[in-house]
Amino acid sequence: MEKRELLYEGKAKKLFTTDDKDLVISEFKDDLTAFNGLKKSSETGKGALNNKISTELFKLLEANGIQTHFVKMLDDNHMLHKKVDVILIEVIVRNIATGSLSKNLGIEDGKVLPFTLVEFDYKNDALGDPKLNDQHALILGLVEFQDELDKIRRMARQINDILRPYFADKGLNLVDFKLEFGKDSSGNIILVDEISPDNCRFWDAKTGEKMDKDRFRQGLGGLKVAYEEVLNRILGK
Repeated sequence: MEKRELLYEGKAKKLFTTDDKDLVISEFKDDLTAFNGLKKSSETGKGALNNKISTELFKLLEANGIQTHFVKMLDDNHMLHKKVDVILIEVIVRNIATGSLSKNLGIEDGKVLPFTLVEFDYKNDALGDPKLNDQHALILGLVEFQDELDKIRRMARQINDILRPYFADKGLNLVDFKLEFGKDSSGNIILVDEISPDNCRFWDAKTGEKMDKDRFRQGLGGLKVAYEEVLNRILGK
């Protein structure tokens, strides 16, 4: 399977057509961005690590009944997956308060939430990815029916119920993470994009050390080492 025309280039990936109209190839980039693109950098090998981590986690979720766009990893930086119509909603799943939740609502950083919080953001860089409620999503036509929003929430919680204990067994707290969904050729809502330290917050369960993109956002350094450690724990090394 060879990549052909460039369909789209985002902050972390390029998307290419293939000789199969229902399949596309993602190329994972080494680029890093934060704060709506105001902070940029590059970390050699970051894209390959995210591809490998996402591959393992998509396989895990598929084995536990979650439908995803994943087909297979082609090489270090390329993943083959189903072509979908992306739903322009970023789904934020939070187990522990930090980041914007603490900043905007004054909840103590590091406080374990009494229940898992699921939030929606509008996937729109020009508007700064603002918060959405269900009525906003319907008015904007991001989904057709309330049932679709309910399904997305339900899937997000199911994914959390799989990933949170999985990472706990590997000595990592899954603090929060971002998910994206899309509709496949049959109209099914499935999980898309990636699951990696670029869009998940992982804290070491013993030390509290940050093992994710916050190392870049906060100028902590050691990003690649942290990503490698996450992959090694997933692989049981």
